[in-house]
Amino acid sequence: MNTMNTQTPTIRNGVNVTALFDTIEAVKGNQAIAQFKFRAGNRWIGGDHNHTTVKGFYGACEEMQHAQTFEMDNGEPAVLLGADEYPNPVEFVLHALIGCLTTTMVYHAAARGITIDGIESELEGDLDLRGFLGLSDEVRKGFHNVRVTMRVKSTASAAALRELAKYSPVYDIVSNSLPVEVRVETC
Repeated sequence: MNTMNTQTPTIRNGVNVTALFDTIEAVKGNQAIAQFKFRAGNRWIGGDHNHTTVKGFYGACEEMQHAQTFEMDNGEPAVLLGADEYPNPVEFVLHALIGCLTTTMVYHAAARGITIDGIESELEGDLDLRGFLGLSDEVRKGFHNVRVTMRVKSTASAAALRELAKYSPVYDIVSNSLPVEVRVETC
């Protein structure tokens, strides 16, 4: 989103706070700007290996292309019958979750005048294969618990920073149910 603001931008935590506030004002003036659609394409390679490509998205009332195409490969560890060449999809969920929690905390802190000097995190998710393998209807197929520990170097309180992180879209996706429509077409 281009801004017309010609003042020297305020940068905090590596975030252009001036542009952030300009974006907030633009969304307040036209809520359609806030509507985004992110897309990914995936192709099965064989066995445990499939390949995802991310090229573009819709946002700020127009189709946009990333500066480059992003390529990601999914696999499985040997104990789950894979070649252990790539992270598995639930590990990508952990990556997406911590990436979004971190970025969200940094952006919201910057907007509130809070300086963050560093963040290091660890995540762990509990998954019982009996659900995935169809051995029990009582066991969830995915994670039944995820623990996130974020060590943040900042003068702000841990409680205040935790609340900022919870604005994360991926946190919302992971911690709340949402409808997911799965269509299968044969060809």
